[in-house]
Amino acid sequence: MLALLKKIQEAIAGWWSEFTLQTKLLAAATLVVSLIMSGLTFWAVNTIQQDARLNDTRFGRDLGVLLASNVAPLIAEDRLTEVAQFSQRFYSSTSNVRYMLYADEGGKIFFGIPFWESAVQNSLTIERRIQLPDDYAANSESPMVRQHRTPDGEVTDVFVPLTQDGKYLGVLAIGINPNPIVVTSSNLTRDVTIAVFVSIWVMVILGAVFNALMITKPIKELLVGVKNIAAGNFKQRIDLPQEGELGELISSFNEMAERLERYEEQNIEELTAEKAKLETLVSTIADGAVLIDTSMQVVLVNPTARRMFGWEGVNVVGKNVLHYLPSPVQIELTRPLYQIVASDRDSAEFRISLTQPTNRTVRILLTTVLDQYRESIKGIAMTVQDITREVELNEAKSQFISNVSHELRTPLFNIKTYIETLHDYGEDLSEDKRREFLETANHETDRLTRLVNDVLDLSKLESCRIYHFDGVDLAQAIEQTLRTYQLNAKDKGIELVQEVAPDLPLVVGHYDLLLQVFTNLVGNALKFTAAGGKVAIRAYLLEPSSNNHTQNPQVRVEVSDTGIGIDQEDQAAIFDRFFRVENRVHTLEGTGLGLSIVRNIIDKHHSTVHLVSEVGVGTTFWFDLAVFQVEPAVIENLPVVEAAQTETVDTTATIF
Repeated sequence: MLALLKKIQEAIAGWWSEFTLQTKLLAAATLVVSLIMSGLTFWAVNTIQQDARLNDTRFGRDLGVLLASNVAPLIAEDRLTEVAQFSQRFYSSTSNVRYMLYADEGGKIFFGIPFWESAVQNSLTIERRIQLPDDYAANSESPMVRQHRTPDGEVTDVFVPLTQDGKYLGVLAIGINPNPIVVTSSNLTRDVTIAVFVSIWVMVILGAVFNALMITKPIKELLVGVKNIAAGNFKQRIDLPQEGELGELISSFNEMAERLERYEEQNIEELTAEKAKLETLVSTIADGAVLIDTSMQVVLVNPTARRMFGWEGVNVVGKNVLHYLPSPVQIELTRPLYQIVASDRDSAEFRISLTQPTNRTVRILLTTVLDQYRESIKGIAMTVQDITREVELNEAKSQFISNVSHELRTPLFNIKTYIETLHDYGEDLSEDKRREFLETANHETDRLTRLVNDVLDLSKLESCRIYHFDGVDLAQAIEQTLRTYQLNAKDKGIELVQEVAPDLPLVVGHYDLLLQVFTNLVGNALKFTAAGGKVAIRAYLLEPSSNNHTQNPQVRVEVSDTGIGIDQEDQAAIFDRFFRVENRVHTLEGTGLGLSIVRNIIDKHHSTVHLVSEVGVGTTFWFDLAVFQVEPAVIENLPVVEAAQTETVDTTATIF
């Protein structure tokens, strides 16, 4: 290295020694003149620029104060449209203003000329904020002025605080273009200086050419790099061993590319995260959700909508939604969807019954999706709600009301008929006829009373009423039930049998409710058992299963008869309200609510009522009850599904 330097030094010395004394003096004079000219030119240009900077500073400060006083009241009243119109007119009327930026008290830019909000912030970019100088004071009443250089000259930046009634509203940033006369004068001075320098330094042309050759390659590399950056390739780097300003330029370029690459990665990560959040939120919605654009293309669909429309395993995103909707939905929605896209309507609601993939009833809501300015339609949001259960409950309610009305009408009609007959023709009737009519009216009144009581009992059981459970002696309840029906059974010639195991333990339950169960089951058994038949009540302790030694001890209760039996096709609906087997045998006795009440009571005891029946042989109803333990505790009853209500029963016993 030292040898190379020594060779270069010797070459320069040899080259300089070849010049004559006159040439050396001329070169020295040229050097002195060039230095003097450079000094004078620098002084002249510097003086002109200082005067221009002072004038621009004064002009910018006065202009900023004037503009701030005009727009501050508008901004305080949030009349941004008038601010934009005023600023646009002012900007168009003068060429001295390079830019105008309005920012709120947090530094967020909400309006700018020549950059409007759509160029500053949209849904895919991070919001832009103004970078105020470090020495800028928001509470200062006087504007701040500074200058920065541009290819067109030095631009004066004026930062004027926007205040109204002592309240700081933000900042107005104005860029003042340099005075064209001063710029022209500076350029002219520079051109003359360059011409002088060119004429003086002709002797260094060879060195200039050499330097140009050395700079050309880095410039080409920079040009290629800039094109790649413009094309979105932020991984572009320039690796050239350059020093000085060119080296700094290359280093700055590489740093800029690295920052742009990090910025792009950050944007992609943020967009991906926001998309994931949105998809997660939509996927967890209980209702179906489908988002389509104005071309009817599916943008987003959640799993619930896929399941309702049978789209599992089908890629519908990016496809026309009308091609994949079930036929009933497509027929109903085609016209409203196009009307919404055409802005003829804002929303729509439909109730549609589907048969595929399953039978269900859905409510579909269509709403428009507007842009951030709420001016144009960007898409349509389709919400799909499964209202099958709601429809079924409404139908059940209507059916219940219809059944109750029908059951009430028959006895009321009979009572009214016989009473009117007695009232109008009582004197013409014999004593036996009048007594028969009164007995019939009394019978119908009893029937009406039983129906009302059964409806009230069923309503109480299906409500949120709390029942306190305790230890119940089944033998006592069974004995009381048999005493009640003993005379009735004797009159019909039916044998009542009680088979209760000795030393039967107490069970967890409610005495009155269990007594009602026995009453309803025994009453039904006597009703559908012919003379000479048999009705039996059994209660015994179940043995623990051999496969499960930890099974809780339970007592089984059975009510069997030798009556007409129940068809297999009727057994599934036997516990439904107002379902009566006697309709099959052409009788009109009963209300059709007894077994429904039995099922609700047994459900409240955390058990299930079962039946085994054969037509012409008889029927057996049976259920299990938990054995009552001595230590008191509280258990909560499970929800009663039949009533579609959440119901809790507190007890004073623990089930083991």
